[in-house]
Amino acid sequence: MNKTIPELVEDFVKGDEAAFTELVSRFQKKIYTLAHHFLGNHLDADEVVQETFVRVYKKREDLKDVNYFSTFLVRIATNYAIDLLRKRKGHRSISEDTASLPGEVQLDLSRRVTTPSQMFERKRLMDEINRALDLLPPKQRLTAVLHDIEGYSKPEIAEIFNCPQATVRSNLHIARMKLRKILRPRLRLKEQK
Repeated sequence: MNKTIPELVEDFVKGDEAAFTELVSRFQKKIYTLAHHFLGNHLDADEVVQETFVRVYKKREDLKDVNYFSTFLVRIATNYAIDLLRKRKGHRSISEDTASLPGEVQLDLSRRVTTPSQMFERKRLMDEINRALDLLPPKQRLTAVLHDIEGYSKPEIAEIFNCPQATVRSNLHIARMKLRKILRPRLRLKEQK
């Protein structure tokens, strides 16, 4: 019988290592995907996943009062991702080619592509979007990634950042306006071709 997330968290807090292993198994892909969207490369995303679960393990006593484990987990991951971004302040992220991604991610990507020309166009568009996202301040970038790419709601993001929903709405609005301004000239050129 599969245990629910709250049951697994409860068992983990009590010291059940198997429960922790199951939590890692259920959430590592989600954390990896979020970190990869935010940081733009496999090595940093992998580091975020590892450090997130190390921190969760060390903070397991704090989980007694946590109602939403996934929000707690994403908060730890996003904070660490922002720290990584600040450490490499001024350094451009290195865009990686899909061959360096884990096989599971490559397989998922390959299912979404129907023709080589569509794949090329999607990659160009994603490169443009990622370059535009790189120009945003970390909180705005992460808000846009969490909401528009990962599908988190504004209340969930507010809980992750421990801030009012109005701040999330403001960051999201400003991020979208900046992205629109950055991408508009680039997208017009493509429409004219």
